[in-house]
Amino acid sequence: MKEDYYEILGVGKNATTQEIKKAYRKKAVQNHPDKNPGDKAAEERFKKAAEAYEVLSNADKKAKYDQFGHAAFENGGGGAGGFGGMNMDDIFSQFGDIFGGHFGGGGGFGGFGGGSRQTRVKGSNLRIRVKLDLKEILNGVEKKIKVKRLVKAEGVTYKTCNTCNGQGSVMRTTNTILGRMQTQTTCPTCNGAGKMVDHRPKGSDANGMIAKEETVEINIPPGVTDGVQLKVTGKGNEAPANNGIPGDIHVVIQEIPHEKLKREGNNLHYDLYISYPEAVLGTTKEIDTLTGKVRIKIEEGTQSGKRLRLRGKGLESIDRYGKGDLLVHVSVWTPKKLSKEQKEFFNRMKDDANFKPNPSLSDKSFFEKVKDMFS
Repeated sequence: MKEDYYEILGVGKNATTQEIKKAYRKKAVQNHPDKNPGDKAAEERFKKAAEAYEVLSNADKKAKYDQFGHAAFENGGGGAGGFGGMNMDDIFSQFGDIFGGHFGGGGGFGGFGGGSRQTRVKGSNLRIRVKLDLKEILNGVEKKIKVKRLVKAEGVTYKTCNTCNGQGSVMRTTNTILGRMQTQTTCPTCNGAGKMVDHRPKGSDANGMIAKEETVEINIPPGVTDGVQLKVTGKGNEAPANNGIPGDIHVVIQEIPHEKLKREGNNLHYDLYISYPEAVLGTTKEIDTLTGKVRIKIEEGTQSGKRLRLRGKGLESIDRYGKGDLLVHVSVWTPKKLSKEQKEFFNRMKDDANFKPNPSLSDKSFFEKVKDMFS
């Protein structure tokens, strides 16, 4: 069973953002790989603290975690990044700014306190849009997408950067009214890689990179919504030099509207029109669902605006907390043109007591129906 994120950081559920950040920095500094070389237990604690901070520092993820616990991020729930299985440099890339100058800016790790630290640069991320219909969203789907990503050209070689001597950063001294101040900044020559191109193959860019088309498999969980972003780790652009790590692909979901079904969260809505005789006498109707057609019974005397609920015929929650329903909204179709005989019939029925409106307590008003729909 996974440890509680609040216990990992040693804070309460009412902790402020600043208190959470301060607690994470304390834990991270204590268990930093530079401070504990070769200590696997400390490295594991470092990763757990990063995972806890990644969730609790994000208001939306924190709210989900407070409500559902770790289950909110299982099965592709779009939550915690799962730092337990990630490259350590990915953590530094995301949270390195928190360490400030305590560990040379947090960009990479090596022997604690040594001067041979070399920054590992992460390649840039890619962003793609994937279109899904409701059937694909219902069950989840695996998509194979062709992407163009930057990779190191065959035959490219690198040498140590002359400006930073392979450190990836340079120290600058500035005279201020408070005295001389030193700041550490990314090397402007190698952009933090610590390496620069020695031999650049024909057709590659200034960093020895070329664009290459590759097919990437993307596993999309059930229940995703329009605009949700998924991350495919390590499939973005490669980083220049030999000590870099690839960027990621951010996948933006675009939902294709269904011809007959309208989505509202995990519920689906279907507009069903029936004739006046069908409303009076009752009938059966066949309607579309995402799993095929189903037949529903329309009772005698069905009123326009009646709502039928087909439980479990909606979409699964992305957090795997059950399925939504399919709501069938019945509307009685009133003809605009009538024959002479039809008009005569309805004229005879106008004053018939059986045709006069007489709603019972079970017949809800329009406002009550709207209230039920959103509750």
